[in-house]
Amino acid sequence: MSLCYVSGSRGGAEHSRWDRRPAAGATIIKFSFNERKATQAATCLLRECGGQLPYSSLIKMLYLADRRTLIDIGQPITGDRAVSMPNGPVLSQVLDFINMGEEPEESAPGGYWFSAISEPHNYMVELRCSEPDDDELSDYENGVLKRIAEMYGQLDRWALRDFSHTLPEWKDPQSSSVTIAPEDILRAAGKSDDEIERVAAEAQSLLFMKKLIPTFS
Repeated sequence: MSLCYVSGSRGGAEHSRWDRRPAAGATIIKFSFNERKATQAATCLLRECGGQLPYSSLIKMLYLADRRTLIDIGQPITGDRAVSMPNGPVLSQVLDFINMGEEPEESAPGGYWFSAISEPHNYMVELRCSEPDDDELSDYENGVLKRIAEMYGQLDRWALRDFSHTLPEWKDPQSSSVTIAPEDILRAAGKSDDEIERVAAEAQSLLFMKKLIPTFS
């Protein structure tokens, strides 16, 4: 039997449930995006890379950090939805922030991001503060981010794009975008179906707790 996450609507209302059914080889894993953690992860990378980066490089390094922690502990740092795009993997909500074009109110989505990180200028983003927050990040997460910065921070954006195309979960979307499912990353890393199902169950429990307690993380 395989554990599958099923979502849909009943009477016009969204609902979701876990269902046990004969294995079909697919487990849908969903995480909750955390703007504060995503921002603090980005500022950690920027700080380690001299305070500024091409925004495409920043997004790819955030993806690589999420990928590493997902494989290691079953949870990404940001909780963002990853997609394959022509220039490599992208975190969709972070890209939406960068593409906003103007800063939102601080209380609106993206407000915390722009309190710490500039809008892009000539494809570059930079830190806005010398000592950004890091209270949302664990020592382990900070360590992963610093290693990602050390490994990839010196690559130009084109070299990092080319490297990202070698990741087994990236698929050429042919001028569009295709979701990168967390289970695809885990399978590419050699995780078993049982291990993937455990990650799925833990992710669903976290989503449930976050609905009950919005500040839960």
